[in-house]
Amino acid sequence: MTYDRLVCANCAAPVNEGRCRVCRASRERMQEEGPFAGLNPAMLIALMVILTAALALLVHQAV
Repeated sequence: MTYDRLVCANCAAPVNEGRCRVCRASRERMQEEGPFAGLNPAMLIALMVILTAALALLVHQAV
């Protein structure tokens, strides 16, 4: 989940604005989680399928 859609329970403002210390802490934690942290499971599965298909195509062409 991305923090641009989250609403802070402490100040009721969007987390990406960082109005309170809770918002800022959540925003920093989510940014540290890595580049694939914002992807939902369906996108991760689709990415894995595409990569597997590309690998299978490369193996098939090499034989």
